[in-house]
Amino acid sequence: MSDIRVGTCGYSYYNPPEGWKERYESKLQAYSEAFEVGEINRTFYKLPMTKTAERWRREAFDDFEFTLKAWQAITHPTSSPTWRGKKDKLTEGQEENFGYLRPKEEVLEAWEWTREIGEALEARVCVLQTSAGFDCSEENESNMREFLARIDRGNLELAWEPRGDWKENPGRIKEVCDDLDLIHVVDLLRRKPVSEHPFSYVRLHGLNQREYDYDYDYSDEELEKLAGKLEELAGSHVRVYCMFNNYEMYDNSRRLSEILRGS
Repeated sequence: MSDIRVGTCGYSYYNPPEGWKERYESKLQAYSEAFEVGEINRTFYKLPMTKTAERWRREAFDDFEFTLKAWQAITHPTSSPTWRGKKDKLTEGQEENFGYLRPKEEVLEAWEWTREIGEALEARVCVLQTSAGFDCSEENESNMREFLARIDRGNLELAWEPRGDWKENPGRIKEVCDDLDLIHVVDLLRRKPVSEHPFSYVRLHGLNQREYDYDYDYSDEELEKLAGKLEELAGSHVRVYCMFNNYEMYDNSRRLSEILRGS
């Protein structure tokens, strides 16, 4: 099997095998034995304390890899519904300037905090998922370029999942990704990545008519098709991440891994 790493976006709803509490220190540790990589996406809503992230790293098995989703303070303005109930402790400057990759002091600081958590997890990839409101405009692209030019990425590779009208402009996506050394995040059963980055990062939300309707269970035929596309992608990339983000993500991830192993 090529270097294709299969996992899920989050582990909170994972149901370990019966008797897991006698075998493992935590649900995370059980998850880290069952899967080879996991995206921590609770960091999008609220960053944990650094010591909490360090504990997660200790609890997981050594060969388990973390990735993480960047805090929404970087990508989403506080007018976004994702901020509902989470704005009480923000300063006036944070509430005004957060989001849309603006090169503002508050957003740059939000990145520093996110990077610190990534380092505590020993993560290799951090996902920047921009909203549909972050449209394919000159202002947004300019802000993004300046922001990413100013931050210290540390040991993290940045993976960008554009939404909204960016998806209708793959040429612009490619130019931005290649100029800024970004991984283009895609749903591989809907579109192909266009970046030249040696890593590829796939996020799967289901195949319902609405792209981000997560109530989906992939069929064996769809998983076989996905496996073929991943193998093809692995032929031109050093590493490929395939992360399920649908309701049946744990079962779908396990079944895909079995297909890739040829079992």
